[in-house]
Amino acid sequence: METILCNNPNDVNITVPSRVSRKENPKTTIVNVNGVEIGGSEVIIVGGPCAIESMEQLYETAWSVKASGAKILRGGAFKPRSSPYSFQGLGEEGLKLLRQIRRKSELAVVTEVMDTRQVELVAEHADMLQIGSRNMQNYPLLKEVGLSGKPVLLKRGMMSTIEEFLHSAEYILNEGNDQVVLCERGIRTFETSTRNTLDLSAIPMLKQLSHLPVIVDPSHGTGLRWMVPVMAKAAVAAGADGLIIEVHYKPEIALCDGDQSLDPDEFAILMTDLRKVAKAVGREIS
Repeated sequence: METILCNNPNDVNITVPSRVSRKENPKTTIVNVNGVEIGGSEVIIVGGPCAIESMEQLYETAWSVKASGAKILRGGAFKPRSSPYSFQGLGEEGLKLLRQIRRKSELAVVTEVMDTRQVELVAEHADMLQIGSRNMQNYPLLKEVGLSGKPVLLKRGMMSTIEEFLHSAEYILNEGNDQVVLCERGIRTFETSTRNTLDLSAIPMLKQLSHLPVIVDPSHGTGLRWMVPVMAKAAVAAGADGLIIEVHYKPEIALCDGDQSLDPDEFAILMTDLRKVAKAVGREIS
């Protein structure tokens, strides 16, 4: 069943699936990631490296983001890359490292799953499963993570409309899993000065149309380290329920996306600024 929102000037003339629709489900869903609640008054910060490279890298980065106030650690064990010759991640070994750091740091962890055959394995090690931009319309994978029962971080496809994004989320909810967080991470436009065009208008639009929490990825959204803090603060001001930010203990030697990764000191400064922005709009970052 689908709901068409077009009854008053505040509605939008697109088709919204019933399970993700705010009209059908007025109360905002709170997604619980191993005790961390996304969708409430607190703006949740997810920090960590694009890809897991070593125990030292993951350990140092995890403790630095935790010290600054991040509640969830990100780190890719399996990495989809445009070039088959680029670093693809450590695979299962990366998951084992992530699990060790999870136990030592007591941070919740999120990592990407790329294939239906990986879902069970990744779910054993992570508190939240990420569906990357390239897989937003991988419907068998969406169904499988829905069946896993794990919270899901669903990233918007790089060339996907809001309507297509919400239909992808519906695939997960259709399997009985409403623990889904939507992530705006930039879309591909004719603009070439940034890696993607970060669509901050998607935040209020998604929150108007859907009851699911919305977070923003300013790292992939811009691809430029110096722009990440500015867009992160703008996202919180626009109503984002959280941010996912790439942080590396030594960005200059990162094997993946070092140019858009903050170092620990930059992340700490940003967190101080974000608390001020959150307070100004009636939110908090603990």
